[in-house]
Amino acid sequence: MSASQLIRQTHRWLSIAFTVTVIANFVAMTQGPPPAWVTYSPLPPLALLLFSGLYMFVLPYAGRIRKGPRGPA
Repeated sequence: MSASQLIRQTHRWLSIAFTVTVIANFVAMTQGPPPAWVTYSPLPPLALLLFSGLYMFVLPYAGRIRKGPRGPA
């Protein structure tokens, strides 16, 4: 498995973890004021999603830069 495929797979699993923590947050809010660790639990997966998403966003542009300029259009 290449690094790009590993990052994509990790991004998918992080999105699932983020969704679960957000749902758990809403469920906890129905029970009264949730503890701080429940409130802030979506932030670590969200930060990792930011970095992996930015990496995947930049990949096509980085490939173009590495290949050099194209021929005449």
